[in-house]
Amino acid sequence: MSTGAEHHALVRRQERVAGLLRKLALESPSGPPQSLVLEGGSDDERRALALHYAALLNCTDPDHAAKPCLTCPPCRQILEKVFNDLLFIDQTYYEDGKSQLSVSAVRALRPTWGQPPRGNGWRVTVFPNVRDMSADVSNSLLKSLEEPRPGNAFVLLTPQRERLLETLISRSWVLTLAWPDAAPPDPEALEWARAMIDFWRTGRDWYARTMGKPDAALAENILLVLQAALVGALSGKHEIPLARELSPLGPARLRRFDLALDKARTALAARPSPVNPSLVLDWLATRMI
Repeated sequence: MSTGAEHHALVRRQERVAGLLRKLALESPSGPPQSLVLEGGSDDERRALALHYAALLNCTDPDHAAKPCLTCPPCRQILEKVFNDLLFIDQTYYEDGKSQLSVSAVRALRPTWGQPPRGNGWRVTVFPNVRDMSADVSNSLLKSLEEPRPGNAFVLLTPQRERLLETLISRSWVLTLAWPDAAPPDPEALEWARAMIDFWRTGRDWYARTMGKPDAALAENILLVLQAALVGALSGKHEIPLARELSPLGPARLRRFDLALDKARTALAARPSPVNPSLVLDWLATRMI
């Protein structure tokens, strides 16, 4: 996110949450919460709202109603992710050779969090890839959150709160962005997804399908249908195809399904050698029995 116009376009799509962020940042009698979770919406919207929150906490415009102005030096630097008191924990913070944030990387940040912000506002640490955070890293972060650190605010971004440790959720304010509108599903993929859900219930009539060797495009569309259904089940939007069928799984199994979908997508997208689509779908089907 590098321009005010792009930022505004994303924030306008989430006006309700933007209003709540203003209240938390500027109107809370006890000050901003130390930890905030933003779930739902799209990746771009979650990241835009996190930067919007950082701007609210650091904008220098004297007009309270104008915050964030997006034109003062702190606001501009936050949008460009070069602000001294913004830590955006992306791949640049990963250890060499690591594909995820490590425990040692979190520990290396603790001295910074133990210091006051460099400016007159707040130091905001954004974790944009909480979905990829291991249990060990989550527990290490939790230890940092358990000790109040004046002037520090943490923002965790995730598609669904079920991906986080319950203890992280319990120590955070959680705001849910409006879910993206689901596009009409591909009919063939919808039929396959429905068959997979039936297989979970009956244990029958699945493997004869995958012997026909579905191609990668069909497999990807099946995963998209299942992801949309998962979003519908979590948000109560039962008009989304198959959302009603997934809802009885309950929070724990839905989280398990969410993580399994991530692994299946990763396998299909692996380079230079993606996993055979039939094997990916068979693995996903059996993972939920």
